Amino acid sequence: MRTSIFSVLLFTQVILGSPFQAIRDIDWEKELLGRSSSDDNLEPRQARSEKSLDAIFKSIGKLYFGTCADSGLLNNAQNAAILKADFGQLTPENSGKWDTVESSKGNFNFGGLDTLVNWAVTNNKIIRGHTTVWHSQLPGWVSNIRDKATLTSVIETHVTKTIGRYAGKILQWDVVNEMFDEQGGLRSSVFSSVLGEDFVRIAFEAARKADPACKLYINDYNTVEKGSTYAKTTGMIKYVKKWIAAGVPIDGIGAQAHLMAGEAKNVPASFAALCAAAPECALTEIDIVGAAPAEYVQTIKACVDIKNCVGATVWGVRDPDSWRASNNPLLFNAQYQTKPAYSALVATLGALPTVTPTPVVAPREAVPAAQTAAALP
Repeated sequence: MRTSIFSVLLFTQVILGSPFQAIRDIDWEKELLGRSSSDDNLEPRQARSEKSLDAIFKSIGKLYFGTCADSGLLNNAQNAAILKADFGQLTPENSGKWDTVESSKGNFNFGGLDTLVNWAVTNNKIIRGHTTVWHSQLPGWVSNIRDKATLTSVIETHVTKTIGRYAGKILQWDVVNEMFDEQGGLRSSVFSSVLGEDFVRIAFEAARKADPACKLYINDYNTVEKGSTYAKTTGMIKYVKKWIAAGVPIDGIGAQAHLMAGEAKNVPASFAALCAAAPECALTEIDIVGAAPAEYVQTIKACVDIKNCVGATVWGVRDPDSWRASNNPLLFNAQYQTKPAYSALVATLGALPTVTPTPVVAPREAVPAAQTAAALP
């Protein structure tokens, strides 16, 4: 967002009028050098010369460079130290999904999600919510619904309770996830089978009511991986434009970017086409088979070069913890050391012109401990 100071200022204005707490000055020693009183256990991170990718991303006008985690990795001292030093945003990898949050009707378990939100608040990290309506990791009681009114009510209740619980604390939510098939139409799911495409409107309207200040995203894979003319990419663009024109409150498109080796060349044009269809966009789940430095640079640079791309998220810290562990797709190796792709990103992005740093937005407060019981009505 080198040329989009207006967008940064507009975001800041929106946040200042929201329940988020303004704003702390960036601790540049911590952000750039990775120095923190709590990082003493991570000598390799303190010893290396690379700057923080999050600090660099913010210095060129973006809002964050993030990753995913859940409570197990937050309790891993080495992993947590890298999160503090290198990343500015956290996405829950699994703790926000339907089968975890509401495995049986009306019984909500926010324990894992509360842990992540509270950790992020404590450590001044931005949060992306993930994900409320998705065909996968969906409990059977939802998959078996066949009545339109029942499914509508179930979606509204789930979205309202989940997003509403963290209102004012989460910057972006993936409201609907992976709803398109490879031909660019609606994926077959209980949601599309019972409600057709109207489930998208139902979910987004409930999300907007639950947290009016949050940026609401539609998120999918194979939308930048295969090229700008790929049917899934053009289908997503067509539907999102139609829904926004009809008043569905979609604020952003998330492109997951789970790339095979050799696919990074398709990202710039595909992502530019997607970003043109919505007010903002983000790369949301990046991992690249083999983690070739040139491919990581080309993928991340696609966000840098697009005015309304607000940030990038890699899907994990180190290779062994990735869902694609055998493909070594991330920026840190098994010993928590940076890989060549990290250094290539630092060198390339660090050489770009900077803008006035945008203050890190910190949520107002953690979720009260009294609310973190395993099951809530």
